[in-house]
Amino acid sequence: MSVLRSGHLCSLAAALTLTFTLAGSATAAGTDPAQASAAGLREVMFVGNNWDGTADVIRSTGDFAKIGRVDVIPDKAERLAAINADPIKWIYFMAIRNGVGEGHDQFVDDMYSTPDGRSVVVSRPSFADVVSIDLASGRINWRFPVSGYRSDHMAVSPDGTRVAVSASTANTVHVLDITTGRQLGSFATGDKPHENIFTRDGKYIWNMAIGDVNTALDDPWLDWTKGDRRITVVDATTFRQVKVIDMRERLDAIGLKDYSDAVRPAVFSPDESKLYFQVSFFNGFLEYDVASDRITRVKTLPKNPATSADRTTWVNDSRHHGISMNPSGTRLCVAGTMDDYATVVDRDTLQEGPLVTASKPYWATVSGDGKDCVVSESGADQVTAIDFATGQKRVSVSVGDHPQRVRLGHVEANWTGPSAG
Repeated sequence: MSVLRSGHLCSLAAALTLTFTLAGSATAAGTDPAQASAAGLREVMFVGNNWDGTADVIRSTGDFAKIGRVDVIPDKAERLAAINADPIKWIYFMAIRNGVGEGHDQFVDDMYSTPDGRSVVVSRPSFADVVSIDLASGRINWRFPVSGYRSDHMAVSPDGTRVAVSASTANTVHVLDITTGRQLGSFATGDKPHENIFTRDGKYIWNMAIGDVNTALDDPWLDWTKGDRRITVVDATTFRQVKVIDMRERLDAIGLKDYSDAVRPAVFSPDESKLYFQVSFFNGFLEYDVASDRITRVKTLPKNPATSADRTTWVNDSRHHGISMNPSGTRLCVAGTMDDYATVVDRDTLQEGPLVTASKPYWATVSGDGKDCVVSESGADQVTAIDFATGQKRVSVSVGDHPQRVRLGHVEANWTGPSAG
């Protein structure tokens, strides 16, 4: 681990450009818990089973027991017919299956519930779209085909009314009305847009473009072949670009020339003054100071001696993929994907806790009560809760095939699953 001291702040004007307030305290599903209770809603977690084409709905705290399941591809036959009728769509469909899908179709990447708890909005990479599914009937409310041939990570605005989705082959992010599916705007990104984050005041969207993660040109000296990887920050109302952050320059400035600049999962500190992010091929994470526009600390986490040193065997250039932070901002939780563990890290000292064995953990999020880190074990088809305070595993719950994204959301209080397909 190396620790770098923060420099002086940039000019006040530069600091104000990207320093954000803490206005609002909406949950990830866009509904305040008190409001949800008054509206007869129940807080839950949605677990996207990518290869299954389902989303398991589990309790958001405690034992994380399963409540119900949603089929997110009820129109599979129709979609496949359209793909088979178009040679270009079929080529991309097969490329997704044989590339990022590891021989499987990618049916659910990300999902968020609507503020009223009546629908769940899902990005479906292999079908290159976003759909809204009625949670009572299981039927599709609306469908939005993204630009290009693959949809990816999403983000929901703090008020729950807008959802941003990456169109990874079109270098575009679409922002949609979550209720109607109508496009409100879009913006250009670097190559292969991936993670999206709304700031807590809803004023800005941060997009991380990860470049070409499917090539075998993985040696550090070939890093330049991976494409235009950068963070694009836009105004969430006008969708005009506010700032571009090229981590290549920031990494080089501190002597990390062999590190990839492909920013993967990322999380802000509660005051949004710091961004903690993972990059391709690296077993650890970095801390970026927003105001000074500098990488200020680097944390290297343990390697699993059983993990192959051959980078081409790591899934989509990942080494570690998944990072979250507890509400007080004192602990980080990291999914050590290719190293088969998850761990809680003290944010002040950057000291990791116990390495909790996990099978290809692919994501890390925070429980509804903020006490646990919940990781998706894509290699074991389960989600596991780890206590932020102790770093110890609490419970694991079986889910569907290849769970990836896990998101907090809401359903109606008595919901146990769709009544019809």
